[in-house]
Amino acid sequence: MMKPKIFTMKFAKIYPLLVQKAEKKGRTKEEVDTVILWLTGYDEEGLQEQIGSVNLV
Repeated sequence: MMKPKIFTMKFAKIYPLLVQKAEKKGRTKEEVDTVILWLTGYDEEGLQEQIGSVNLV
């Protein structure tokens, strides 16, 4: 059984799309970051590390 495409994508590719969607709904990048930190347990540094780890395959 194949994995859904979302599970094969790097977080760094998805993150800008999440921010863009939130901004369309009147939210801010900071609010997106707050939710992601809460859901994942990352700290600010860990989140920035994940965002910066774009793998252009």
